[in-house]
Amino acid sequence: MQTPKEYTLSGINFICRHRQKIAVVGSTGAGKTALINLLMRFYGVNGGKITLDGVPTADMTRRDLRSSLGMVLQDTWLFGGTIAENIAYGRPGAPMEEIAAAAKAAKVDFFIRTMPQQYDTIIDNEAGNISMGQRRLITTARVFLCGPAVIIPDETTSSVDTRTEAEISKAMKRLMRERTSFVIAHRLSTIRDADTILFMQNGSIIEHGSHKELLRRGGAYAELYYSQFA
Repeated sequence: MQTPKEYTLSGINFICRHRQKIAVVGSTGAGKTALINLLMRFYGVNGGKITLDGVPTADMTRRDLRSSLGMVLQDTWLFGGTIAENIAYGRPGAPMEEIAAAAKAAKVDFFIRTMPQQYDTIIDNEAGNISMGQRRLITTARVFLCGPAVIIPDETTSSVDTRTEAEISKAMKRLMRERTSFVIAHRLSTIRDADTILFMQNGSIIEHGSHKELLRRGGAYAELYYSQFA
């Protein structure tokens, strides 16, 4: 007997407008990362479609699609090379003044100028000579330099000290200003200002609305929110 086909995500239907901040929340395994992977087209959809400015992403080249999207992840990736080369990863050959401007916007220029060779300082393959917070600021500078239309941060302030968290938060607010953003959130206190919150469970969006709307409904989002502040 043929068993029903199981899908990672189902019943996903929402609209994100220009310059809106969309927060994606839910417990581990709810489908948050899978949703972002679909937006980035790391794998395709079995039904329905995703559009960017009215164009189905399936009809776009991966290069064109991903040039419009900028991700800042918890697990940062830096390669063996100079700090300048790492910032310019998405734009090889970018002028030094633009690299420095991106670093200033990401609140990491001051730190870089304290390094022995400043922007020419070599980062080892494990980036062991740079703290977790500084790595995230450097990868944030990458996104500033590329200037994508859509920003996708994944809880970028986790596992860092309070002072670094404040610097990362300032950089991310500046990065998301005047841009559309999809924020994968674990700490709900960071996304109370989102235009729309998508609450996911078992691969589906079970609630959506603003922070105040979802609290008034007293559903799954409200339960999770209050549990974090109990």
